[in-house]
Amino acid sequence: MHIKNKVKYSFLLITILILMIFIANSIILYQINENEESKKNITKLILLQENMTSLTKDIIISQNEARLKQIETRFINYEKEFETLHYMLINDTQKDFIDYVLKDMHQEKSVLNQLNILATNEKQIETSFETLFQLQREKIKLNNEFIETYPLENRLRNKLEDFILEKKDFNLLKNFSDIKYYSKEVLFQKKSTQYLNKWLDKVDSLGVFLKNKDLESYKIVIKQLGENAINSKKLQLKQQSVQDKIYNSLKQNKNINEKIQNDIDLLSKEFLTTIRSFITFILFFTLAFIIYLSIKVNKNVALTVDEIEEKVQNGLKKIKKLNNEIEDTQKEVIFTMGAIGESRSKETGNHVKRVAEYSKLFALYYGLDKKEAEMLKMASPMHDIGKVAIPDAILNKPGRFDDNEREIMNTHAQLGYEMLKHSKRPLLKMAATISKEHHEKWDGSGYPNGLKEEEINIYGRITAIADVFDALGSDRCYKKAWDDERIFKLFKEEKGKHFDPKLVDIFFENLDEFLAIREKFKDTITTTSI
Repeated sequence: MHIKNKVKYSFLLITILILMIFIANSIILYQINENEESKKNITKLILLQENMTSLTKDIIISQNEARLKQIETRFINYEKEFETLHYMLINDTQKDFIDYVLKDMHQEKSVLNQLNILATNEKQIETSFETLFQLQREKIKLNNEFIETYPLENRLRNKLEDFILEKKDFNLLKNFSDIKYYSKEVLFQKKSTQYLNKWLDKVDSLGVFLKNKDLESYKIVIKQLGENAINSKKLQLKQQSVQDKIYNSLKQNKNINEKIQNDIDLLSKEFLTTIRSFITFILFFTLAFIIYLSIKVNKNVALTVDEIEEKVQNGLKKIKKLNNEIEDTQKEVIFTMGAIGESRSKETGNHVKRVAEYSKLFALYYGLDKKEAEMLKMASPMHDIGKVAIPDAILNKPGRFDDNEREIMNTHAQLGYEMLKHSKRPLLKMAATISKEHHEKWDGSGYPNGLKEEEINIYGRITAIADVFDALGSDRCYKKAWDDERIFKLFKEEKGKHFDPKLVDIFFENLDEFLAIREKFKDTITTTSI
């Protein structure tokens, strides 16, 4: 083959190898998004079951049929939503291009098995709910009967008491006192057949000494009331037994959720390891091929030393460029992961850009070297990656959170740490620390661990003040942006409380530079003509 054709085809092969590297990196990005979507849907299944379980508690404390119907309607809606989402995950067989390279995580056998167990538990909860519904309906009926009958018992007992008091007979008074005691034990304390029989025996004993037409009526009423109270207690015990089964299912579901997350993390890790090995192999192969090509060209066309050096330098430049492109792609992967958490809460990509630039500036003025400051700039955008696991209903709520919602929202710091902590890469280890500690406060009042002062890693302290500065100055779904004076006032008030005092001083000493970054990366407002 002519040397020109050899060179032409050789560079074509190199181009193909470079393209393969870009494809591999694209697969990484795509699969990360797929995995996060699977995690989000599986977590939603768990939350739906927790909501269904919560309704079983409401069933037991409901006092009327109307309330029962409301709870039943909500339960059916949760049930339908669960079954729809589960069906979508199990039957998501439509393949895109990537699926021919790597199967979707939620279609892996180990994950499917756990999803099927979730579905089985959901059926058990559904059956238990129906049982509790019927038991509570019976309890309400018994309670209504009790409410109707008890005043009659009370009235007859008072009437008998007045009659006996008129007799002024000590034995009659003693027997009637026993009747009053057993009435309380049966109706409000023991609720047992044993005490009901003792109550009836005392009435019979009183009848031996007292002839009164109301006594027989009283006996009929207390028998009805006693059986009502005993049956109500039996229903309550049955409900408790059913609830215990539901709680066991819920406990199992939490273990399943954790196992699914671990399975997905393991599969993702194996996938990324394979892709990295593939890319490394292609890089070495490309380098070897370029060297081989240079030798062949030298032998066939007798290139001068300068020409050979030029060819080699060009080849090395391509390799350097390729390495830079790979590094840029990896940075883009990391930045995209950080942007995922922000975009789910309706925040712009410029937020993470600004936080990154602020963090680098803080780091340099704090005394960190340029390399560490640059790494912090790359890692800080991932501070809210844990938000991918927070339900949309909470994440994008246009108002204050209630206690339960705040508790769920606060878990994003620990969740982000759990996602990243297993990596051995210094950059991702730094990102894991930032995710976990950027909501800790200098005075120890932060979360998740209540660290204080220099117990908080400097990366977390820097990201905290950078994030708060940008968040306060930006519009969010639950608030309007603050003006600068209000922000500056807060920073002065929170010096030594929320923020590291030294960082607050750095902020005000170099305020113009921070404001310049904000202006450079400000959010653009798009208007649509009507």
